[in-house]
Amino acid sequence: MRRRVFGLETEYGISCTVEGRRGMPTEDVARRLFRNVVSWGRTSNVFLENGSRLYLDVGSHPEYATPECSSAHEVVVHERAGDRILDDLRRRTQADLDEEGIAGRIRIFRNNTDFSGNSYGSHENYLVERHGEFQPLADALLPFLVTRQIFAGAGKVLLTARGAVYVLSQRAEHIWEGVSSATTRSRPVINSRDEPHADAERYRRLHVIVGDSNMSDLVTWLRVASCDLVIRLVEEGGALEVPLLESATRAIREVSRDLSGRGAVRLADGRDLPAIEVQRHYLEAVERFLAERHPDDLDAQHVVGEWRRVLTALDRDPMSLEGELDWVAKLRLVQAYQDRNGVGMEDPRIGMLDLAYHDIAPESGLHQLLVRQGRMASLVAEDDVLAAMDEPPRTRALLRGRFLRAAKEHGRDVTVDWVHLKLNGEAPRTLMCKDPLIWDDVRVDRLIEEMAVDR
Repeated sequence: MRRRVFGLETEYGISCTVEGRRGMPTEDVARRLFRNVVSWGRTSNVFLENGSRLYLDVGSHPEYATPECSSAHEVVVHERAGDRILDDLRRRTQADLDEEGIAGRIRIFRNNTDFSGNSYGSHENYLVERHGEFQPLADALLPFLVTRQIFAGAGKVLLTARGAVYVLSQRAEHIWEGVSSATTRSRPVINSRDEPHADAERYRRLHVIVGDSNMSDLVTWLRVASCDLVIRLVEEGGALEVPLLESATRAIREVSRDLSGRGAVRLADGRDLPAIEVQRHYLEAVERFLAERHPDDLDAQHVVGEWRRVLTALDRDPMSLEGELDWVAKLRLVQAYQDRNGVGMEDPRIGMLDLAYHDIAPESGLHQLLVRQGRMASLVAEDDVLAAMDEPPRTRALLRGRFLRAAKEHGRDVTVDWVHLKLNGEAPRTLMCKDPLIWDDVRVDRLIEEMAVDR
């Protein structure tokens, strides 16, 4: 099948506590975290030599956008690399606090909600070809994305007027539209803003903002890889009868609150269909599409095999997936804590346990502990994650990374974004790299050579 590039934008939560109580204000913690970044980048919005973007988003949330990746597996590696880069910032900032004699323990969380009810995202980006109208693709994806949380939810202890309940998704309660150009005022499942970061005549960027931040490698991989196959089916005109929803916002909440995966989703034609059956509907359509159009694509066959395996296990016994799915693993931890301590779901310590699951620090995060104990699956090698902190994928990110590395080596002032590479100076020169799939460009080679000559 045709190549595609993928990317994840992950916003992180941060805190500083002193003996379990809130310490330094979040804004001050964020400012200190990015002090080292600003010292060399002159701003809190920078591109790194591995092709990624690191910046401080609204609400004092650090955000890491992976470089353009060429596979779902590569996305997982580079998201994990982002965790390590943020954790390095945390360690340096913690050392500075300790040296200054300022009390407080800094923690960074890859999750989606804070104790004040604010939500922040894990956004998926898929490069799609610009053919016809965008709305048919969005309509075809909505039921898939709304029900995907039965395996892709991160799990959450949700406080309601009737008490605390456990739900599948951290984002579901914060989604208010199906498709919209908004991102914060009225969060949609799919953001329709036409900002391709590529040749606008050939491509557009599908921007999915409904996803939870998954700690599980398997879930991150499967959520991206399965979505990719549904997109390909639609792009190539494969057979798909879309089970249109009566209300995406109502359905996403109802699915999130039914841990069985069998909660009924109301369709536009008045029928009720269990969420897991909506997922099977898409899975079977993809399987038929692959059999007819791409029978020799072994990577795609592996994705549908894992997708089917997970759905089958969810149908039989969701708890059998405690070593793979975030919402199941976290629920097991919550239940075990309740059994040991005789507390209800509303106990504040349960909320802290929920949060600790998303702590990115290798020595303190609960998910990290489960992986070390062999109780949670890991799909990527540690050496690959460490390499990805410095090395870009073989996409346009490689050009950006080489350009930034050369600028650092030769002490040159440059400006970059997703598309542009600019060598500043008395006679500034700018290149546009409009194809995210191209990683070798003689124009970039020449510009890098000029850096050394014009010093």
